[in-house]
Amino acid sequence: MGKNTFKITEQEPMEETTPKPSWWQRYKAFREEHTFAQYLQRLFLKAILYFLGISLALVLFFKFVPVWFTPTMLDRKLEAIADGHDSEIYSDWEPYENISKEVALAVVASEDQLFPEHHGFDFDAMWGAFRHNFKGKKIKGASTISQQVAKNVFLWQGRSYVRKALEAYFTLLIELIWGKERILEVYLNVAETGKMTFGVEAASLKYYGHSANSLTRAEAARIAAVLPSPNRFSIKKPSGYVQRRTNFIVRQMRGLGGKQYISNL
Repeated sequence: MGKNTFKITEQEPMEETTPKPSWWQRYKAFREEHTFAQYLQRLFLKAILYFLGISLALVLFFKFVPVWFTPTMLDRKLEAIADGHDSEIYSDWEPYENISKEVALAVVASEDQLFPEHHGFDFDAMWGAFRHNFKGKKIKGASTISQQVAKNVFLWQGRSYVRKALEAYFTLLIELIWGKERILEVYLNVAETGKMTFGVEAASLKYYGHSANSLTRAEAARIAAVLPSPNRFSIKKPSGYVQRRTNFIVRQMRGLGGKQYISNL
């Protein structure tokens, strides 16, 4: 009788497979992800709308109300307190009609000769500054008076792409809403003109002993001469450089045709 043999073969273990999610589970996951993306989108759009609304309201507000205090003033005050120095801010707002047009002309001749013509930006000057800085030389700026006002009134000091983008935005707003005369009026009242000193009225009283409405051409030109570095240069004790720059600005004022140049802002 033959011997029965049984061959037993080992079976390969079955792979454990994760069950595929049902269509309902896939639908729920899609909806949850889509809802979160929509939430982020709505949050972003709300933030943009709030920013646009608040910024527009601020620009409209300061079209009519004097700018008594700026972020730059706050920055200088905090620095003085931290260093243990006198932190008193010298600033005295005066309407444009109460300020000598000699000093209005002087800052235009010194800082932004195309101010009456451009729409907030001097692209030729910006391109020239870019080429100058690209060569690795001392950083040179090309900000117009409008850009400086936008920065001083609404933004912080410093260099960053975010701040420059916001500066461009506020520059466009004040050009559209304020107009040239208001921009120049604000600049003459908030520009840093000396140590803890802001505006031409405060500078005139502090360094010349009289109001800005009676500034002479030479006095106005000297105020404008220190604007690039008001904490380094002095109106009261002008260096040789300040005196040379003052004379240069006086010649520029004459070359522009005098106060008539800014009479139709």
